[in-house]
Amino acid sequence: MITRTPMATESQSDLALLGLMQLISPALPIGAFAFSQGLESAFELGWVRDEQSLAEWLSGVLEDGLTRCELPVLARLYAALEAEQADEIEIWDSWLAATRETAELASEDARLGAALKRLLQSLKLLKSEHLLPAEPGYVTLFACAAHLRGVGTRATLLGFAWAWLENQLAVACKALPLGHTSAQRVIEKLRPALSGAVDEALALDDDELGPILPGVALASALHETQYSRLFRS
Repeated sequence: MITRTPMATESQSDLALLGLMQLISPALPIGAFAFSQGLESAFELGWVRDEQSLAEWLSGVLEDGLTRCELPVLARLYAALEAEQADEIEIWDSWLAATRETAELASEDARLGAALKRLLQSLKLLKSEHLLPAEPGYVTLFACAAHLRGVGTRATLLGFAWAWLENQLAVACKALPLGHTSAQRVIEKLRPALSGAVDEALALDDDELGPILPGVALASALHETQYSRLFRS
């Protein structure tokens, strides 16, 4: 019987994949489940009512939001971490903070970033802390964690987009009459779009960046005074 010994590169690749799975797991203790990113308000306003309208909403947020904002900036942050360019990291972290159009969206980014930073510190993984701003946002910490785990740039972007989609569907399953099978159908519709969003994000120039999500901004602003709510945003 021949026993095959895994190559070192295979072991590194396995560990990187497992590190990415850990980072995007709903079990990651950073509190992402507490935020809906304006989606709960969209339910209340009747903009999102069922499986079809949910898929349309998420597709629009992906195309005009993540593709033009978080994903391309995530790639830039990853590259800056590789090159140990603290000034570049500061620039893009500040740029992301400036795109948060409501108090709730800004608070979400700051709280998730702080929680992920504490987690990485407790695991003794935050070896690039000297390169980071004093209070980095969530996207910056996600890039840092992926870089520390040896996850490639494209896989990092795909993982971030997947985590966003899963969280949004978890919100919908809690706040809408939407079953888990319906949520899986939405995933099937949007899986190709996630890959396409990463392709587009990686091809954008700096002057092409910037989210175009007036509906999300309005929903998030209205959510701040919504009478009854389950989520913080």
